[in-house]
Amino acid sequence: MFIFRPKVSGLRYVPSNGPVIIASNHLSFSDSIFMPLVVSRKVTFLAKSEYFTSPGLKGFIKKLTFIALGQVPIDRSGGKRSEAALLTGLRLLKENHCLGIYPEGTRSPDGRLYKGRTGIARMAIESGAPVVPVAMYNTAQIQPTGQIVPKVRRVEMVFGEPMYFTGDSSDLDVLREATNKLMEKIAELSGQEYVPNMYASEAKDAIKKSREDDDQIEIDEE
Repeated sequence: MFIFRPKVSGLRYVPSNGPVIIASNHLSFSDSIFMPLVVSRKVTFLAKSEYFTSPGLKGFIKKLTFIALGQVPIDRSGGKRSEAALLTGLRLLKENHCLGIYPEGTRSPDGRLYKGRTGIARMAIESGAPVVPVAMYNTAQIQPTGQIVPKVRRVEMVFGEPMYFTGDSSDLDVLREATNKLMEKIAELSGQEYVPNMYASEAKDAIKKSREDDDQIEIDEE
């Protein structure tokens, strides 16, 4: 860890006990490694149960890796996939855990900050837990998507003041407003360009389609 010379500010905003949600931008797989290492308490993440049940040696190594990172498997086979994560998250917060969440739902495909998923707002409102926004820097350069061995560069993390959300957790407008406020704060901390009208998953699909279209044009021109 010391070779990456982590620069951290605002760590005092993470409470030493009680339920709390740490909400971070998501640029690289290594986000889930660096951030928990600087927080004085265990950070628990929610992960798809498929990550824990893959066959063979590779699957076993993956399972051990996710367990070591404090990931909790979510069985999404029954009902809405998001509902399983929400209920598990609420249970962990009730047990005074520190829950790590990436509101974008997946890694940013191009370094921009995308529209947040409203599940985090629902968890915050129903649990009463504070949400600590976090901005990660340089992790996309340290470990780009698909690269196993990380590059040695300095990593930086900025923790912001806790945010509290109240209101009717069944009202989608309330959830969206709260989520937008959180994402705007993360954008302020990270300096990323904020794209409030598109999810990161949609951006990934658009980029993939654009590349496929380009490949098709090249084939047609041959």
